[in-house]
Amino acid sequence: MRKVHLHIDNDTSLDEVFEVTRPRINASLMKFPGLARRLKITLEDDGRRLDENLKTADVLFGWNFNRKNLAERAPRLRWIHAPGAGINHFLPFDWLPRNVEFTNNRGIHGARAHEYAIMAVLMLNNRLPEMVTHQRAGRWRQCFNSGIEGKTLLVIGVGSVGSGLAAWAKRFGMKVIGVRRTGKPRPQVDEMHKPAALRRLIPRADFVAVTTPATARTKRMLGPKEIALLKKGAGLLNYSRAALVDYEALRRRLVGGEVSAILDVFDPEPLPKGSPLWKTPNLIVTPHCSSDDTELYTPKTLDLVFGQMKRFLAGKKLANVVDRKLEY
Repeated sequence: MRKVHLHIDNDTSLDEVFEVTRPRINASLMKFPGLARRLKITLEDDGRRLDENLKTADVLFGWNFNRKNLAERAPRLRWIHAPGAGINHFLPFDWLPRNVEFTNNRGIHGARAHEYAIMAVLMLNNRLPEMVTHQRAGRWRQCFNSGIEGKTLLVIGVGSVGSGLAAWAKRFGMKVIGVRRTGKPRPQVDEMHKPAALRRLIPRADFVAVTTPATARTKRMLGPKEIALLKKGAGLLNYSRAALVDYEALRRRLVGGEVSAILDVFDPEPLPKGSPLWKTPNLIVTPHCSSDDTELYTPKTLDLVFGQMKRFLAGKKLANVVDRKLEY
């Protein structure tokens, strides 16, 4: 039986947290007895020997690779895995051959993402962004506030991360309002709505968490009109992608001391030194490092891929397949 060729293309511009190494591959394969002998695994960095390997590759693992004329360059390719959950830099999918499945890392961030998100909401409630602003200015200004119990959290995008945040919020006695494309209920959400209801929901929220995928439909989901609806004293967390929120409209309200925010995602990244966001008051910047576990992210990713590989070899449907039309 011919071995399935898996080609892994590392992107060395990313942190070593995301690096796939031979020891990491071998450690993961130990969990899947018999799988190694059915695979041919090639490992390169930054597109080196990419075209040579694509000639025989059945599966490609990569984050930033040349996608031009992929069907011609990779005639045997049937599956691409992106080692991340947010895949907006791959959009639109006009480059993706029809017979190739595209999967992502949805769910890998898990508990680490939920911890970060609830930490951010607690920081917003305790006015940490405002305190940091006063600290930088050398001002002694006491920022008192009430407890979080009974306050309202609006979660925009109740998927893996949004659901985990909602569950934590309920433990703290919060009311949780959710927004998701389908509007289907989730047990940890008190009210679920579709995106069309967003503008009437925002004024009700003490905190707004953006955890929805970045797609053509969600771009600037929180534009100037939505930002203006945030009530005074509200806090905003953007975990997803910068394209979902109008940062300039948000910055104006931050400078005015009307709201506070914690942002983990930016465009471009790294955030340029000259960006006004660095010195914007009432804002805490976390440089896109909220939920990528230093020890477990890549091992969990490889476990996901090799678990999927067993399905692929058996001709079964893969999990985490990205819908080309929905773009997530």
